[in-house]
Amino acid sequence: MASKKGIVTTAIILAAITGASFLLWIIPQNVETTFVVADYENYLDGVKNIHEVLEESIVIEYDNLRTGKISPQEYIRVTEATSSQVTTQISEFVTSKPSEEWQTSYISYMDALKSFNSYILETKVLANMIENGNTEDEMNETLEKINMLKSESKEFVKISDQSRPD
Repeated sequence: MASKKGIVTTAIILAAITGASFLLWIIPQNVETTFVVADYENYLDGVKNIHEVLEESIVIEYDNLRTGKISPQEYIRVTEATSSQVTTQISEFVTSKPSEEWQTSYISYMDALKSFNSYILETKVLANMIENGNTEDEMNETLEKINMLKSESKEFVKISDQSRPD
């Protein structure tokens, strides 16, 4: 037979589950989060500074990978952390809702971050190829893609800078 303590505990657990289910049913599920930005220029400058620091960091580590100063596994850990930071910046851009005059600049910079993130992921592919012992010929296509993505990111930054309102 069940004890009074067991029955009370079970009743409390069932009440908590029922209450939580009821709250989930009542609370709207499609709440859109918005990242409020009041000074679009300073926000964009801040993101640009973060991007430059991340870019400088990944370029240094990429050079270290290519010269054998760090292992592919160490480099892969760096790319995962950096890519996560870039993804966070992209998410903030998506939810920032810039004014109409800043939209072109913001969209171009978001494209720059997306290209930069693709660049990071492609260097991660290269690190895996190095770890697996692929030949230079096998890596050439990946190296070309890395250079193309890096240039593309820089071009989007230029477009963003040129499309800033006066």
